[in-house]
Amino acid sequence: MTLPPISDPRRTLTLRDVSEASGVSEMTVSRVLRSRGDVSAATREKVLEAARRLGYVPNKIAGALASQRVNLVAVIIPSMSNMVFPEVMTGISETLEDTGLQPVVGITNYQPDREESVLYEMLSWRPSGVIIAGLEHSEAAHAMMAQAGIPIVEIMDIDGTPVDSAVGISHRRAGRQMAEAIIAAGYRNIAFLGTMMPYDHRARKRLEGFEEALSKAGLALVDREFYSGGSALLKGREMTEAVLTRSPQVDFLYYSNDMIGAGGLLYCLHKGIDVPRQVGLAGFNGVELLEGLPIRLATMDACRHEIGRRAAEIIAGKAHDGVIGGDVVELFPTLQMGDTIRT
Repeated sequence: MTLPPISDPRRTLTLRDVSEASGVSEMTVSRVLRSRGDVSAATREKVLEAARRLGYVPNKIAGALASQRVNLVAVIIPSMSNMVFPEVMTGISETLEDTGLQPVVGITNYQPDREESVLYEMLSWRPSGVIIAGLEHSEAAHAMMAQAGIPIVEIMDIDGTPVDSAVGISHRRAGRQMAEAIIAAGYRNIAFLGTMMPYDHRARKRLEGFEEALSKAGLALVDREFYSGGSALLKGREMTEAVLTRSPQVDFLYYSNDMIGAGGLLYCLHKGIDVPRQVGLAGFNGVELLEGLPIRLATMDACRHEIGRRAAEIIAGKAHDGVIGGDVVELFPTLQMGDTIRT
């Protein structure tokens, strides 16, 4: 079908343009584009085809003036370079795909003031829901979420009290579980290596659980190495070298994530250190990167895709009727012993 030309191609298209191009009323065009009302399949296709050919994009802000909401879900995460969060985003995106809701991402770089700013901007657009990483937020950010009047899902962590709903794992339990496996394998001189400290609260909680289990067994960390920047293979190599040089008695290295753990493993192999008999290693997250290493690093699967999926299901189930409150979904990571813990 050939559509009539628009008199001024630079002006904003309206429902009337789509109405005239499709030969149906503006009311019907509105119903089709908002997926509302009873419209025949043939009419719906006629309207959508006209809109596609014209390049018409609905004005969501105008529609929001009546509903006070746009069909956006604010997703606020610390990083996209971290290998964890793309998989979380995949779970969110796949689940929202057929709901009419669209995820929009904001990045905080693990900075509380940045998170506060991103949250403020996101909420100013009146989204239908918010998915945000972690349970620790500034006082202002917490107040904004508490007063938003929309579903809020805090993800990745359940060790705390959520504003509304939460989906994640217990990082303290994960730390304890890893420590118990390491102790059971006979290691006694154990060190911890962590990045984004102290801003990564989930890594901090794993360390707290880890040290709790060590203390219960009459042990304590013999060394620790922190780095405030992001995760990288090179940083893992450098941190591992620093610890083993400073504390040569160390027989196990527990890393806050798999990326620096993989760097540590490559350092040990390069130096001819017998892994796992001389030095054992473990990380956290269960990322695909580990599949390309010479030997498998011990780790824990952090349920990333499932966390994203379950969080999106909560938002999708509550967004349209404005229900808030109450869901706490705990998932349970799997310890993967790999080849870097003695058996």
